[in-house]
Amino acid sequence: MRPMAKFTMPDTLPEGDAKVAAVRSMFDAVAPRYDLVNRIMTFRLDVRWRRLAIGSLALRRDSLVVDLACGTGDLCRELEATGLAAVGVDLSFGMLAAARTDAPLVQGDALRLPVRAGSADGVTCGFALRNLVELPPFFAELARVLRPGGRIALLEVATPPNAVMRWGHGVYFGKVVPMIGRILSDGSAYRYLPRSVAYLPEPDAMVAMIAAAGFTAVERRLLSGGVAQLLTATRRST
Repeated sequence: MRPMAKFTMPDTLPEGDAKVAAVRSMFDAVAPRYDLVNRIMTFRLDVRWRRLAIGSLALRRDSLVVDLACGTGDLCRELEATGLAAVGVDLSFGMLAAARTDAPLVQGDALRLPVRAGSADGVTCGFALRNLVELPPFFAELARVLRPGGRIALLEVATPPNAVMRWGHGVYFGKVVPMIGRILSDGSAYRYLPRSVAYLPEPDAMVAMIAAAGFTAVERRLLSGGVAQLLTATRRST
């Protein structure tokens, strides 16, 4: 068996091309046990969150959905189970190599998608917004590939509004998750993940970015007491 790749966490959060390289290296490192760690550290809530995201698309059967940062194919499998046609895109070769889905998979950059303009009915993305170099160009790229009336459903971590939950979540995400990652996968990668939340803009600013990119009916929904968030919107007709 080939040994797992190792990820070295930067001393400071990287930007630009250095961030792209760090994110690719991190996900290559955690790919072999990524699903296992996700199920354990979220108590399987990640399964429920993905199903809520897919349901929020409200698309007809056989609609084409592009799943960005598809990883090992969790969302692709759920999309196809509901009768939707899925195509996965991910930056990490390691993740794609570990994927468990029959959906077509493509290695690519979410800011420069190899997808024809106006060809998709929906776009999903699970917990990857903080790993992107820039969000406004990403939202603009989503608008480009979607047909008018197409839908997006974007999952991401969040900060609970309740002070007690916020404290508990901070301890769990900042201390327990890295320990689980160290035992089961790559400790350096799972120390980096909690720190990467600092990349996310304020919720109102992110909603405004999505609207400015060409979307309407932008909604932000907190999940499981606010430890995760679901952003949905509809591509405006032109």
